[in-house]
Amino acid sequence: MSAEDFVVYVVDDDARIREALDELLASHGMRAILFASAGDFVGAEKPDVPACLILDVELPDINGLELQRQIAAGEHPPIVFVTGHGDIPSSVRAIKEGAVDFLTKPFSDADLIAAVEAAVSLDRARRAARAELAELRQRYGELTPREREVLPLVVSGLLNKQAAAELGISEVTLQIHRRNVMSKMAAASLADLVRIAERLEVPITHSRRRPGGSS
Repeated sequence: MSAEDFVVYVVDDDARIREALDELLASHGMRAILFASAGDFVGAEKPDVPACLILDVELPDINGLELQRQIAAGEHPPIVFVTGHGDIPSSVRAIKEGAVDFLTKPFSDADLIAAVEAAVSLDRARRAARAELAELRQRYGELTPREREVLPLVVSGLLNKQAAAELGISEVTLQIHRRNVMSKMAAASLADLVRIAERLEVPITHSRRRPGGSS
């Protein structure tokens, strides 16, 4: 990892802890941005890069676990909790709600660095997935209304003539629309198109039927 392509946010009201964590992270080539309170962190402008949030549980303005709950609905860095007042219920709650780790002070440098690396890797993967989904949505938006009707029929496994009959068009016209859908969605295969439809949560209202069979 390079310090240029990710950041570690540290939220702790103890200046000595913030400085110690800053030095530790810097010694491993990691760039840290320090905050003394949850409010300072929430209100700050943040670079659009992968990140990790090292978060103390006991803060002057809001409990770290409560902050985790408040930001859960939006996009936020994966959290590594650090606390001098750890207890099993708190750690269980933090992990269940998505925290990468829950470290009780004093913790080892190796444990913290490992947790931070895991959190940054997780955020990098999440960002890649969001970017892919945004691209797929853009491609889907470029489909014509008819092509949007063809897509769910194709991925449901209907034969061309079945899908054509469903739409009241010729099989040749259906094939043209199908090729356009494959091209616009940049699908390399039918299996790839099925995966794309699943990512986009395209409703599938038909199942494959044999010619002459019941629906």
